[in-house]
Amino acid sequence: MIRHQKIRGFVWALVISALTGCASQQEAHTNKRYQFNEILDIAYTPDTIGRCGGWFTDAGSWMGFTPPEKTQWVNGFCGPFSLDMKRREWMAQSAVTIGIADDNQEVFTPDSVSYFPGELYLSAHCSKGEIVQRLNFINASTALLSIRSNKNQKFRFTGSQWSKEMVLSIEQNMVIARHPSGEIVMLTFSPETELSLAYDNYIAYSHSASKEAYVTLSFFTSEKELLAGQQNCLSILNAPEQALAANNKRWDGYLKKILRADMKPEYDRIAVKAVTTLISNWRTHRGGLLHAGIVPSHAVGYFVGFWAWDSWRFSAALAKFDPELAKDNIRAMFDYQQPDGMIIDCIYTDPTENNARDSKPPLVSWAVDEIFKQTNDTAFVSEMYPQLLAYYNWWYTKRDHNKNGMCEYGSTDGTLEAAAWESGMDNAIRFDNTKMLKNEGAENAWSMDQESVDLNAYLALECKLLKKFAALLHTTFNAPDYSHLVANYFFDQTNGFFFDRKLDTGAFIEEPGCEAYTPLWTKVATPTQVKEMLPVLTDSTLFSTYIPFPTIAANNPKYNPKGYWRGPIWLDQTYFAIRGLRNYGYGDLADKYTLQVFDRLQGLKNGAPIHENYGTHTGERLKAPHFSWSSSHLLMLYSDYGRTEQ
Repeated sequence: MIRHQKIRGFVWALVISALTGCASQQEAHTNKRYQFNEILDIAYTPDTIGRCGGWFTDAGSWMGFTPPEKTQWVNGFCGPFSLDMKRREWMAQSAVTIGIADDNQEVFTPDSVSYFPGELYLSAHCSKGEIVQRLNFINASTALLSIRSNKNQKFRFTGSQWSKEMVLSIEQNMVIARHPSGEIVMLTFSPETELSLAYDNYIAYSHSASKEAYVTLSFFTSEKELLAGQQNCLSILNAPEQALAANNKRWDGYLKKILRADMKPEYDRIAVKAVTTLISNWRTHRGGLLHAGIVPSHAVGYFVGFWAWDSWRFSAALAKFDPELAKDNIRAMFDYQQPDGMIIDCIYTDPTENNARDSKPPLVSWAVDEIFKQTNDTAFVSEMYPQLLAYYNWWYTKRDHNKNGMCEYGSTDGTLEAAAWESGMDNAIRFDNTKMLKNEGAENAWSMDQESVDLNAYLALECKLLKKFAALLHTTFNAPDYSHLVANYFFDQTNGFFFDRKLDTGAFIEEPGCEAYTPLWTKVATPTQVKEMLPVLTDSTLFSTYIPFPTIAANNPKYNPKGYWRGPIWLDQTYFAIRGLRNYGYGDLADKYTLQVFDRLQGLKNGAPIHENYGTHTGERLKAPHFSWSSSHLLMLYSDYGRTEQ
């Protein structure tokens, strides 16, 4: 292994040297990011026929960029693009393109384009020499463009195809482009740069020849933000290497915290892609989002908000490499906790669009515990405990129709649609014959007419962790505890499997599905029950499929390979099953299934984005790309592989 790592390091040093040109030898050996060339393929030139599949963004920014396509070259990074759900617009094809000052007609030929974790890179050449450009986010509002030439040059800067609604002006060494929405793009050049406006564009020239130049590209949502950001950009340009060092320290820290020394390079790449995806979906506070957090996918407009159980998953994954962001991600949802303790489904920058018709499965104490295990931060546990307890109690107050201690998914408006959303499994076959019941004595509270095994297994884990937190804080846990009843209540001895149960008759809803994995993950199942489940879980016609552990048994007549929760692979559920097997001593089996995921999901080891769900029998990518949920659980699978249950 040591010899293999040395050879690998030498090869990457050669690759880095070729890709980065002027990167120092020390930088090449110490920056982990450069071991992961082309981590994602997002090349896109905005005026081409096609659809952009994702953006480079970082540090919680609401703007994104793409490298240009080689077949339609623009000698600069494309963007910025406004990532807010309501806007979703290119502010420019490229706000800063680079040329040679004494030859406006010079044509650049592309040489190399890459997306490293936390950095976009491109190089191109003309008869006057080679120019290398790098883009790094310094903070949520500003990215730094670094320009290097292999010869002393006077650079020429201009924009390409600004949005028709943008109005440009020049203030000192800044180009300010304002949009009627209130969004503002600001380009800041060094003081020795000469700027002028030409029609609906700008032109800038450097006064003296040099091999390097820097420009900041900033994005603001108001004039107030603009004023606050101007001085910051000047500070960045006064010490660009310091700003880049901070960026590198942050990214190097992420990667060092998650990478293992005993994993194959192709599996390291999966973990790094997962981290890159999560950070690309980070958004700082804006409008109704009062804390920073992670959106499910920046590439899909309707996913630019925060969802409850999504957020709990993201925070559990973030805990290992950015626990402070993980904390804020949880706080963002609790900013909208209802007086009765409910955590609502999802929140947006515009609070009028928030969905309070339903909640989401309770996994938040798990996320808080993952943060605590990484930080030992009892202050955060103390901050969250009363709110966690209120949310836990809400389930028994508003979602236990017959008051037997077994809860149901439901809604505040009585609709089955919202109740299915509350389960997180919108169109699951177990809900095909479900009806809604009004809960007496509880305002705005409706339940499905079935008790769900996954919900009660989640609540059992929440109960266990709340007791742990109470002990840490030297307080008394005073809330319902039915966790000891869950395993036997939902286990069908005849079929050897966990099922939901009908409220009126107690009959099992015999539709084998992924909800049965949850008791294994939460450890409420008995060892005997897990042993009895193994023949079903390991049957290749049922759940041991090409990609393991689909949302329903693969032989079900209702199975649909592209049916959202009616067949495809959701990696959270696959993770629950694999980790569940590991919990009960079936580590070899868990490792086998982990490698099936890593080796068979299409595009996972190359530049394709991580998707929302995948084909059970093909591994094909389905639904939304750049998906935080899948990325979170890929990181967990990577971390767990080869290890005994802890």
